[in-house]
Amino acid sequence: MSLKKATLLILIILIVDQVSKLYIKTHFALNESVEVFSWFQILFVENEGMAWGTKISDIVSFISDRTAKVCLTIFRILAVIGIGYWLNKSIKEKQSKTLIFAVSLILAGALGNIIDSVFYGVLFDSSAGQVASFLPVEGGYDAVFHGKVVDMLHFPLWSGVLPDWIPFYGGQYFTFFEPVFNIADMAISTGIGILIFFNRRAFNNEEKVKETETSLD
Repeated sequence: MSLKKATLLILIILIVDQVSKLYIKTHFALNESVEVFSWFQILFVENEGMAWGTKISDIVSFISDRTAKVCLTIFRILAVIGIGYWLNKSIKEKQSKTLIFAVSLILAGALGNIIDSVFYGVLFDSSAGQVASFLPVEGGYDAVFHGKVVDMLHFPLWSGVLPDWIPFYGGQYFTFFEPVFNIADMAISTGIGILIFFNRRAFNNEEKVKETETSLD
């Protein structure tokens, strides 16, 4: 997979991700939802932390939420730089298409969420109780590096009270699948899934081996 194709893939995912987030921010108030199907909803939530809404300050209690937010954003930026280097190195070394495709997905997703974290605080005003405005005259809801990631895809495939015989959670009301996510999250999860489930194909570079064998024949 060439650098040109990888870049195009990343740009397509970024555009789809950001267009969907811009639409949600300018058409939905926070926690507003629309039921598309019984098992699929558009639900607008904002994530201040990591996966599942976890904050660094929840783990490291001696730092404030705002400091934790800046640390998380900086970590994301450094991670993207590292992933970008990995992608460029993989392309130059002509690694497998599977690996390059997966890393491209992860990089695109990481970039999509970084845009929210870095810029959305100054690009939009608050969505609490109202539909946010883009580039508000009175300024955004927070400073640079303090933006919240926009999530909107919700798949409550099943909801109900769990049987009493289930350990720990028996008798409790439960929803599967509870997390709300976005296009960027989907790209990251898909890329990681490819690396896990197609590990041998991605890292053993079978495609390159086959090409070499063909040229030798």
